[in-house]
Amino acid sequence: MAETAAVGIKVRGKVIVITGGARGIGLATATALHNLGARVAIGDIDEVRVKESGAALGLDVYGKLDVTDPHSFADFLDEVERRLGPIDVLVNNAGIMPLGRIVDEPDAVTRRILDINVYGVILGSKLAAQRMVARGCGHVINVASLAGETYLAGAATYCASKHAVIGFTDAARIEHRRTGVKFSVVMPTFVNTELIAGTSGATGIKNAEPADIADAIVDLVARPKPRVRVTRLAGAIIASQKFLPRALAEGINRVLGGEHVFTDDVDVATRRAYEARARGDE
Repeated sequence: MAETAAVGIKVRGKVIVITGGARGIGLATATALHNLGARVAIGDIDEVRVKESGAALGLDVYGKLDVTDPHSFADFLDEVERRLGPIDVLVNNAGIMPLGRIVDEPDAVTRRILDINVYGVILGSKLAAQRMVARGCGHVINVASLAGETYLAGAATYCASKHAVIGFTDAARIEHRRTGVKFSVVMPTFVNTELIAGTSGATGIKNAEPADIADAIVDLVARPKPRVRVTRLAGAIIASQKFLPRALAEGINRVLGGEHVFTDDVDVATRRAYEARARGDE
């Protein structure tokens, strides 16, 4: 209880922007931070859903945000600062995960994954940092994935995008070490959101819930550090693979389902609605 109160004191009153905030991890994070007294703004490409979510939470600022459009992103951040004040924290959460073998992946889908998952994170980080460096304080939290530290058949481009986010965030953190601006990366395991609809998750490891990731982000806001893996068990298994001989590491990956969970074991019908939205077919 005392620890929760301490976190609340550090979070209360902070102006926090969350991308991809209409559902899933983004909405869970917005809810947790709002309940602790933060001044939260959410943006999302799904204008109808973000307005529903923002109104339901009672937020003052919410609306359409295309993280791949510099004007959309800059305008949204400007609106937040006009109405709520200088941005203390940006959570770059927006991301997509269309599945399929690379030989079957249309170039438009490849580009879309990289535009949203990589360029959107870099763009948001730059726009936020430009504001924060001028004030000598601020915090950018980028949501990557444990897929950025391992490899999953059927999600090669997604894995590449999350590897990129981890590398970018680490480099940006070093660049800004003396500016007062902090950079953190969050690496979730499989999370029970639409992103993994129709898939079974890692063998023998329980999926996380959006609230688990939200709790990790809340803790980062209160106590910044470079990296957080969620869950601890999944994070420890993935992190340990880099210290093992490749054959053994790949054997562990195979046992966990890395070669089939996103290829042979996908319930296509259950996943159809998400894939259509993620691929921009709606």
